Amino acid sequence: MTTLFYNLESDTALAAQICAALSAEAGTLEMRQFPDGESYVRVHDTCQHRPCVVFCNLFHPDNKLLRLLFLADTLHELGASQVILVTPYLAYMRQDKRFHEGECVSSVPFARLLSQAFDGLITMDPHLHRYASLSEIYSIPTSIVSAAPLIAKWIQQHITNPVLIGPDSESEQWVSHVAELANAPFQILEKQRFGDYQVSVSLPELAPYQAHQPVLVDDIISSGRTMLETIAHLDRAGLPRTTAIGVHGIFAGSAYAQLSEKAQVVTTDCIPHISNQIEISAALATAIRRLQTDHLAS
Repeated sequence: MTTLFYNLESDTALAAQICAALSAEAGTLEMRQFPDGESYVRVHDTCQHRPCVVFCNLFHPDNKLLRLLFLADTLHELGASQVILVTPYLAYMRQDKRFHEGECVSSVPFARLLSQAFDGLITMDPHLHRYASLSEIYSIPTSIVSAAPLIAKWIQQHITNPVLIGPDSESEQWVSHVAELANAPFQILEKQRFGDYQVSVSLPELAPYQAHQPVLVDDIISSGRTMLETIAHLDRAGLPRTTAIGVHGIFAGSAYAQLSEKAQVVTTDCIPHISNQIEISAALATAIRRLQTDHLAS
């Protein structure tokens, strides 16, 4: 049966592209708030025996989560055969350890909530630092879409003689994969973080790359401090103007304004932003079809 596709985002561009790529039917929702601030959710479609996809991009997740859980529960209650969550940015993955006594390791209860609500989860390059895979905390089938081929293709089309630079040792495997696909050399920084906005980085030997175009690659651009300090090092070393590429452009505070003064800033359209240049809808649609097929076969 034709997939029903529900969009919980105010920005409709990416959702519409995925819906079209799936040849899905756009579902109709009614959502509002009661005068006391509680949420009202109503589904206007016949969901019985139909696969459903819910698109909800979980950056700034706290004001979206209740409506998301209400919708998933309603779709199941109305008889949907499968309810998949598509969230290009998966929130709460960075709190993967108890750094101070008494802290909530929030990635775990967040994963439990989503696993109880959905039959499957699709996301793009989540922050897997201390987890080897999403299955360590999610109990439902998950699919991770890699932005590496898309970023490598963009680099090949737009950058002459690039050298890729990763922000820290944890990024080496991912950055090396992008570099391999782009047929480019790469270097990895050493980074020390002293707080949310204090970062120290040290660069490798750059002498062999004086004629190369530096390309910083990271999964998340939030405060931008790591990139700003790295760009300053690259400028002092006499390299050409830097291009900074991020999968998820969160850009907390004035991060984008500061970065765009110093470098060309490029992101995927995971999170809507003026810096979006790399499209991800086709890759996400492919992952959705695969998860739906696996569900039918199980």
